[in-house]
Amino acid sequence: MNFLEERIQKDGIVKEGNVLKVDSFLNHQMDVALLEQMGEEFKRRFEGVKVDKILTIEASGIAIACMAARYFQVPVVFAKKAKSINIDGEVYVAEVESFTHKCKNQVIVSKKFLQPGEHILIIDDFLANGCALQGLISIVAQAEAVVEGIGIAIEKGFQNGGRTVRNLGYRLESLAIVEDMDASTGKIVFRQQ
Repeated sequence: MNFLEERIQKDGIVKEGNVLKVDSFLNHQMDVALLEQMGEEFKRRFEGVKVDKILTIEASGIAIACMAARYFQVPVVFAKKAKSINIDGEVYVAEVESFTHKCKNQVIVSKKFLQPGEHILIIDDFLANGCALQGLISIVAQAEAVVEGIGIAIEKGFQNGGRTVRNLGYRLESLAIVEDMDASTGKIVFRQQ
C-alpha cells in the first residue's frame, strides 16, 4: 500500500452514493507535506516526459498541480468554472459535468496561457466518470497543444472514467485507485498497481 492509500485508509470517509470524503487532508483542509509527496511522485512517474505546463481545474486540483509544478519547474494553468471580468480576450471553453456537485459547468481557459504545440500534463484530485478530465482534454485539443500525460490523485476504479480515458490512448497515472468501497462498513479496497 502506498502513502496515499494509507492516508485514505486512515482518514478517508466512505459515504452513501459512492462518495469518498478526503476533506480532512486533500480538498478542504490540506496536508501540505502529503501534497508535496504527491507532487514528487507525479514527477517520478512522468520522469523523462516533456512538460511545458500543468493544467488542472478549480478548485481542488490546484494545490496538487502546484506541488507537481515545483518538481517539473513549469507553470500551472487552471480552468475556471465561471467567466469573470478578470478573464480578458479569447478563451477555450468546454462543458463538464461534476460527479460531486451533480451539475454542468462551462470551464474556461484564456487562450494566452495555452499555446499550440505545448506539452501539457493534466493533474486533478479525483477521477470518477471522467467528464472533467474530458473537458480538460478538449481544451488542450482546442489549443492545438499535446496531452503528454494525466496524473490523478484518487481514481474510482469501479466507475468508467479511467477505463474511458485509457481507451482513448492517454497515459493515465493514478496514485490511488479505489476498486471498491462500502459506506456501511467504511471499507475501502484498492487496486494493486
